[in-house]
Amino acid sequence: MLESILWIILLGFFVSQVFSRAKIPALVGLIVVGIILGPQVSNVLASDVLNSAPSLRIIAVMVILMKAGLGLDTEKLAQQGTVALRLGFLPATFEAIAIAFAAMLILNFDFPTGLLLGCIIGAESPAVIVPAMLRLKSLGWGVNKGIPDAILTGSALSDVLLLLVFSLLMAFLGNSSVSFSFAGFSVSPLFLLPFQVVCQIGLGILMGWLTAHLLVSLLVKQNWTQNAVQDTFITAGFALLLVVLGEKMPIFSGYLAVMALGFFLIELDAPLARILRAGFDGLWEVAQIFLFVLLGASIQLNVLGNSLMTGLLILIIGTLIGRTLGWYLSTLGSNWTWGERLFLLPGNSAKATVQAAIGAIPLTQGIAGGDSILAIAVLSILVTAPLGAWAIPIFAPKLLEKGEVDPTKVTLNRQLRLLAAIDNSPLTNTVLLKVAELARRSNAEVIVLHVVEQDDPQILQYLEAQTQTLLADIRYRFITTVGVIPEEIVKVADYYKVVELIIGKRGHNHWENVLISSKSQTVLETSAIPVILVENQSVNFTVPPKLTTDS
Repeated sequence: MLESILWIILLGFFVSQVFSRAKIPALVGLIVVGIILGPQVSNVLASDVLNSAPSLRIIAVMVILMKAGLGLDTEKLAQQGTVALRLGFLPATFEAIAIAFAAMLILNFDFPTGLLLGCIIGAESPAVIVPAMLRLKSLGWGVNKGIPDAILTGSALSDVLLLLVFSLLMAFLGNSSVSFSFAGFSVSPLFLLPFQVVCQIGLGILMGWLTAHLLVSLLVKQNWTQNAVQDTFITAGFALLLVVLGEKMPIFSGYLAVMALGFFLIELDAPLARILRAGFDGLWEVAQIFLFVLLGASIQLNVLGNSLMTGLLILIIGTLIGRTLGWYLSTLGSNWTWGERLFLLPGNSAKATVQAAIGAIPLTQGIAGGDSILAIAVLSILVTAPLGAWAIPIFAPKLLEKGEVDPTKVTLNRQLRLLAAIDNSPLTNTVLLKVAELARRSNAEVIVLHVVEQDDPQILQYLEAQTQTLLADIRYRFITTVGVIPEEIVKVADYYKVVELIIGKRGHNHWENVLISSKSQTVLETSAIPVILVENQSVNFTVPPKLTTDS
């Protein structure tokens, strides 16, 4: 088992990086690794690992749904609430119905079996859609109209609906008892379906709200945890508990409760949500490797057989006819442009996790046509998951408008750089110590700049040695240049796009301290970047005049 885990982690990581550098979605590489390691090709994964795939998949989906909830924007959801609600029901419903009729014509299925196939294929994959939408939010694409938020919410709601209908159809086709008695009357589950949908969604949101209040009380008010790792660990445990309870007591959607948990944490305690957002980002880096590698390992390529062309035709009909009609009705009357509506084609179509989880159930339950259902489910993963992961970042800049990024709702993965300007004065060590302290806090890279006034190799050697000693655990670049000191500092800072300048404040008597040296003053007047002046182990933070406003 340990060897299998090593294969998954190491081969999955490096192959996904190779694919990423080749401008191919990383998940494609992970799925390929899974196919190669799985029983279809090399069969090197232990049976224990393969048998654990459903549980590991649940954990990974929990992580990505927490990320989705922690990235939702209340204001944008209020703005696009009706669109998000319609996206949660109409596209998936119309796709399932279109696939049902297509299966009746092409595969000679009856309507219930065709609709069963439609429920499997119509479900959207959070593992593909959520990371893509969060990345769009971090880049600003579609954020003004809340398009990523609407897609995130809609995909979660649609899966609740389709999984309920899937369970109902499985009971019906399996000749199980599908009626309930109430006050002497027999009630059909079909009649109860709307109530079940409302119950699962409503109670799921309520469970998320209650759990969010509990976590804020435990982690913030009562201080049961001491660091961000513990915050993330405990929150993940409660989120997983919601999923497990949702399966044991199917009166609420556990996955929707997890997403609601993340959303309500933002509303109740935004600083805690920011910490958890970073923590779950780290968890997802590991979870996605296991999720997609095991997804690839579970794909049964041998079932494709003669279903390739017919399966593709059914997928095309479901997407271009059923889902497109649902998208049109979902955005009817909204402020979405035609380009933004067209973006739903790549942004709201990917299949993966749900199909892998339930695609084989009809076959194992002995339902007629189960082999064809499994083959088309496998085909939907192989076609739509890579295509969606590739198309979303490609077409977003072409079809969506770019807006201002809200850093309180997403994680901005930007490498921070600080610039420390040093010379041969006694303040050199103080400047280096201060920039090292700031770099450790923010995991920033440091640009150490020395503007040469006189060619003295001994001074340069001394400065390099001091830098190496005081920044031993910091990534830095030591740069020398020649010119006017203030101009060179500002020019280098602009070139490397640093976020802060750290310079020494010279002065040997009272009046010099008050007036500040002419070089420091010039940097303050010409730099658009915040400047930290360091003097005698004390730090004064000064914002350049360009960034201040007149009172």
